[in-house]
Amino acid sequence: MAKIYVLMGKSASGKDTLYNQLLQTEALHLKRIILYTTRPIRTGEENGREYYFVSQERFYEMENAGQVVECRTYQTVHGPWHYFTAADEQINLAGTQNYLMINTLEGYCRLVQYFGQDYVVPLYIEVEDGLRLERALSRERQQAQPKYEEMCRRFLADARDFSPEKLAEAGIVETYPNLDAGECFTALKQKLQSCIS
Repeated sequence: MAKIYVLMGKSASGKDTLYNQLLQTEALHLKRIILYTTRPIRTGEENGREYYFVSQERFYEMENAGQVVECRTYQTVHGPWHYFTAADEQINLAGTQNYLMINTLEGYCRLVQYFGQDYVVPLYIEVEDGLRLERALSRERQQAQPKYEEMCRRFLADARDFSPEKLAEAGIVETYPNLDAGECFTALKQKLQSCIS
């Protein structure tokens, strides 16, 4: 029985680095789920690599057909941009291929509702808020045009989105502290190996 492993955590918790390391670990044989988006493709991106880029009309068609598993919508100056997981040929839980994706807590809960608790496994990365804020600030300072206000907004939003109450409601009791990236990666790898074997 295949499973979808969902990597979650607040901003600047190290999700992207851990995600790429886990995908590159051949012994785990994890397949990446490529999300869909209605935002325009950016320079250097390729359809089907970063995302599947679709029109608003196509998104509504997929939604009406019941193919949208979970969706996050962001209001932008260009109108709403949707990022979503689709029930498409990428995901075959009847097979033996296991999957890995990054998502929000809300997205994880919707995946559980759609596929069932037996098929979706949470991997929650935890970092103490002070350290996470330091990491976010350091990362933002490296940008050509730092957006400190947005960094602060995300920090506060994450406190609400990943509150202890919401984690408990979602049934997430196991966490993976990321004080040391190597140790966190090892703990995640061991967890996945125990689930897969």
